[in-house]
Amino acid sequence: MDSQNVIKTLRIIGRHSCVGLTIGLLLVASLGMASRQSIQEGGTIRVVTSIPDLADLTSRIGGKLVSVESLAKGLEDPHGVPIKPSFLPKLNRADVLVVMGLAHEHAWLNALVQTARNPNILPGNPGLIDCSLHIAPKQIPLTLSRREGDLHPQGNPHYNLDPLNAILMAQAIAEGLSRVYPTGQSAFEANFKKFQAHLTQRIVEWQTLAKSFRGVKFVSYHQDTIYFAERFGLIEAGHIEIRPGIEPTQRHLISLVNTMKKEGVTLILREPYFGEQLPNWVAQQTGARVAKFLIMVGGNSGVKTYEDLIDFNLRSIQQAIQSVNQEHS
Repeated sequence: MDSQNVIKTLRIIGRHSCVGLTIGLLLVASLGMASRQSIQEGGTIRVVTSIPDLADLTSRIGGKLVSVESLAKGLEDPHGVPIKPSFLPKLNRADVLVVMGLAHEHAWLNALVQTARNPNILPGNPGLIDCSLHIAPKQIPLTLSRREGDLHPQGNPHYNLDPLNAILMAQAIAEGLSRVYPTGQSAFEANFKKFQAHLTQRIVEWQTLAKSFRGVKFVSYHQDTIYFAERFGLIEAGHIEIRPGIEPTQRHLISLVNTMKKEGVTLILREPYFGEQLPNWVAQQTGARVAKFLIMVGGNSGVKTYEDLIDFNLRSIQQAIQSVNQEHS
């Protein structure tokens, strides 16, 4: 059976973890994947990341000692990345897998990792780097129920949108790469310190840029803005989704519009993998402005680095707020 058919089969059986993984292991055995080779002295570490942000950070911490590629693309829903036939061979050959954790990728990546015939990247082994290691999660649910939507039991996993967390993510990456390749530890630590100093300075600049809209209330489509909002002084006033992963009803939208009018909410953040129709309709009803809000590197053609991501979001918000202010001046 070829890899395309394996992927199709995994999609069908993926929701039934025990059966899915057992059959998946048998299927992958027929792919003829190359056996993994140990990391050679002076060679490169083959790294696969779940999302582009982690690829950018890993490239900068690993430098010339790593080759890195991301499975997800910046415009995709990180909770539901379309599975491609190339994913299994990449995971099979990887020395390291870097993930967000906090169940960020659980809907699509976990079964692939279990099926890739690569014990080094399995949970508990040194080749799996979980970037949530040093993160203090927000919005940890008090109760778990399907009625509450697609909840994340360990907390909101979109912590990458706070640049202070990016430093902690880079730290976890440096520590993880050092476990896998001790020879490169001094280089990884030096690259981390360089990144930390650089991003610390950029945070000062970003905080200055954000001063003009501290305290502004906003609505987003999905519950993925809390880390960014708290870092830069924005206030969440609601979401277009009823609950995470549950599309709105007419009743919910009318209630949201009324709340926005009552509280003077003039900003709507729209993530790129959601359509424009509903945010634009809410904007028309309330006089708010819609700002494109990226949740990953690569969500726009000019956003190629982590700094580009934060720059884009801050300036997108700034432009939307300026547009509202100009209309009312």
